[in-house]
Amino acid sequence: MLKALDIMTKDVGTIRSSATIAEAVKLMQAHNWRALIVERRHPQDAYGIITDSDIVSQVIAYGQDPGKIRVYEIMTKPCIVVNPDLGVEYVARLFANHHLLQAPVIQGELIGIISATDIIEKSKFVELPRTIALEQELKDAIKKSREICASTSPLSAECAAAWDMVDELQAEIAHQEARRIEKTAFEEFCEEFPEAVRKHELDEWCSG
Repeated sequence: MLKALDIMTKDVGTIRSSATIAEAVKLMQAHNWRALIVERRHPQDAYGIITDSDIVSQVIAYGQDPGKIRVYEIMTKPCIVVNPDLGVEYVARLFANHHLLQAPVIQGELIGIISATDIIEKSKFVELPRTIALEQELKDAIKKSREICASTSPLSAECAAAWDMVDELQAEIAHQEARRIEKTAFEEFCEEFPEAVRKHELDEWCSG
C-alpha cells in the first residue's frame, strides 16, 4: 500500500507567522509553491498553513495591502497534519472530509507536504485501484494460509496467525466496498477442516 511518505513532496516552504503576505507571496512565487507551513513558536506549538487560495480569497479579493497583512491573520492554525505512514486512500478521504488541498506531513517534526496533486499524479489509483490490489493480496494470503496450515497443522498457531491476516484483508475489502461479508475465507476453510480451532477463541472458531 502506498503511504503518504511515498508520494509527499519533501521540498516544503515554511514562514513565520509574523511575516507579511507580500513576503509569503514572493517566497511562493520563487519556488512555485502553493502553500507554506507556518513555523511553530516552540516545540509544543501547533503547525499552521497558509495557501494561495487563502491569499486570493482573504487578501486579493478585498483589495487589501499584502504588505500590511500578516500571515497569522489569515493562516489556518492548528492545521490538519498527515502521518507519513497513513495510506494514500486514507489521506484522500481525509482531504475529502475536510476540504483540503494541502497538508503538512509530520513525524515529530515537519518532513514534507502532501497535496491533492500529489495524490493524483503520484499514486497508482488509475492503473490499479485499491480494491483490485486488495483482492489480489487476499487471494495470495488465502493461498499462503492454506500452505502454512498444510505444512504445520490446522491447529497450529502459525495457521491461526495466517488466517487472522486473511480476516483483516477481507474486512478491509468489505469496508472499501461498503458491503457485508456473507462468509469469510476462514469459515470456508473450517468447513473443510472442522478441527481447525484457534486456541485463543475455542468457543468461537467454526461455530457457524
